[in-house]
Parts: sequence; structure tokens; C-alpha cells
Amino acid sequence: MMEYEELLKRARNQIPKDVLETKRFDVPKVKGSVEGNKTIITNFSEMAHYLGRDTHHLLKFLQNELATSGNMDGTRAVFVGKFSSSQINDKVERYVKEFVVCQVCGKPDTKIEKEDRISLMKCMACGAREPVRGIK
Repeated sequence: MMEYEELLKRARNQIPKDVLETKRFDVPKVKGSVEGNKTIITNFSEMAHYLGRDTHHLLKFLQNELATSGNMDGTRAVFVGKFSSSQINDKVERYVKEFVVCQVCGKPDTKIEKEDRISLMKCMACGAREPVRGIK
């Protein structure tokens, strides 16, 4: 029979290396401009990719939070209205807290999965599964 120390060492070797890393997760900052009555975020696709989320999910969230309409234009997002980068950054941070960071372990290694009609955020680091609200 294996001793405790041997079992612990074996278990640690089976954990993915990126889970043990303690590098800091930085919420990406928006880059964009206001042109007339439109706000354009030029790094929108990069932000969604960094967060590991679909661009349309993030776009819908920001549309609801900013109470405006918007659409994708290639890799950019275009919103109707003038919004400061700090306003949009605040909304992106809210999105990260609700839809990206695990509520149990605090790591951003999550993905959203659909089970029946319920969206669940599954943590790849600790295995937690939490329901998340749908975005209309």
C-alpha cells in the first residue's frame, strides 16, 4: 500500500501545470475611439479571446449594460452613443466577475456550457460548476 507522501506526490504530478501558476490575471483594457455618435472598440475580438468568451456574448452584455445597440464590424465593436473608455472598462470588469472568474477558487480558467436550458460556468482549475444568468 502506498504511503501518504507518495500518493500526494502522484496527485500533484497529475494536476495541470497552468493551474499551479500564480501569474496575475489582468482584465484587458479597451482601445477605441468616439467617431461622431458612435463608440468604436478596436481591440474587441482580442479582449473576448483573452477572456475565453464568444464575442457575441460579450457584445450582448455590453449592449445591455450600456443601454444601447451595437454590432460587430470585423474584429471591432461599434456602439451607438458616446461612451468613455473608463465606462466601458467598468462594464468589462463586471462581465469578468460574473462570467469569467470562478466563484469558488477565483481563477479565470472557466468556460460556459449549456445543459438543457441552463448556462453553467465550469471551472477547469477546481471543477466547480455554477449557474450563470442568460443574457438577452
